[in-house]
Amino acid sequence: MSASSRRKKVLAIVLAGGEGKRLMPLTADRAKPAVPFGGIYRLIDFALSNVVNSGYLQVVVLTQYKSHSLDRHVTTTWRMSTLLGNYVTPVPAQQRVGKRWYLGSADAIFQSMNLLDDEKPDIVVVVGADHVYRMDFSQMVDAHVASGAGATVAAIRQPISLADQFGVIDVDPARPDRIRAFLEKPTDPTGLPDSPDEVLASMGNYVFDAEALREAVTRDAEDEDSKHDMGGDIVPAFVARGEAAVYDYKDNDVPGSNERDRGYWRDVGTMGSYYAAHMDLVAHLPVFNLYNQQWPIYTTYGPQPPAKLVEGDGMTPVTVYNSILSPGVVVTGGSVRESVLSPSVRVASGARVEGSVLLNGVSVGEGAIVKNAILDKNVVVPAGARVGVDPEADRARGFVVEDGLTVLAKGQEVT
Repeated sequence: MSASSRRKKVLAIVLAGGEGKRLMPLTADRAKPAVPFGGIYRLIDFALSNVVNSGYLQVVVLTQYKSHSLDRHVTTTWRMSTLLGNYVTPVPAQQRVGKRWYLGSADAIFQSMNLLDDEKPDIVVVVGADHVYRMDFSQMVDAHVASGAGATVAAIRQPISLADQFGVIDVDPARPDRIRAFLEKPTDPTGLPDSPDEVLASMGNYVFDAEALREAVTRDAEDEDSKHDMGGDIVPAFVARGEAAVYDYKDNDVPGSNERDRGYWRDVGTMGSYYAAHMDLVAHLPVFNLYNQQWPIYTTYGPQPPAKLVEGDGMTPVTVYNSILSPGVVVTGGSVRESVLSPSVRVASGARVEGSVLLNGVSVGEGAIVKNAILDKNVVVPAGARVGVDPEADRARGFVVEDGLTVLAKGQEVT
């Protein structure tokens, strides 16, 4: 962190009101940022860990949709010393400007202007709460201060062939750190000056001068035609005034990162991407390294005992390959392969779990098979049952079958 940015007071705002419709049924009764991930974490833990590891210890989390489990997780996990005024606190939609909820991410900030009034920051870091990645935001703040721009957008390089899946940042060839245009899912974008086969896709992370942000969201709130979205409305407004800079994620150097996971970023907004990100974790050489102690991902998982592997009846062997076993897991004479088992999962003798994600408290009975599946909390798979083996049979039983995966909701009955 440079001396100039150290003198700046920074407030971090985490946007955590996402409904996550494409992750149903995992979001049936929890907000998307509260969805469990990687065994012991919630999705929001990655954003919050990045913020606090960057040295920013005044953090507000704006919540809205089915936020109880998210609020509980933040308030019980993310506690910091108040002696120096440090905090991570959830802030629910408060209807401060009228009898309505948030109309979009920009409106969420507009309705929370009292937070800026209270802290009087120079810089506001705004991040999403549902991506898996590591990022040192202090380096982005340094770049923002040096640029003199009112707003800076974090961007990750993506193949130009995938441009129609992202909000794409078109840069000025003469000033590649400045945004010339913000394009929503373009079909014919121009490649980067230094890499014609790539484009810069917005990561949903921003740095603003506090007063510039205040003016922008206030102006946006008065526009009846706006969708009140940070990426779709606020950033284009800065671009139109020539006040928007871009920060290339490839320039972010996170301590402890290696060549394999450097620059890793995943939007886990669909069941397929959520599952794929888990498979990145269990790869023989993980694509995303959870074991980087120089940039830890913080969380809590309660008073769980260590994981245990034990022979089953008749000395049935237990086998586990390329998998994550969380605290409290007990595998008794079962087989687990390329799977993530969350706290308190049980796998009984002769059972097989393959290519699956089992959330807290799932129980797999004797001789049962769970394959290519995501089971939410407290699902009980009876002895001899099959889940994920026959998609048509799964669909007939009322299970969600999507992207080649069978997905069960919290406590859903398996017959």
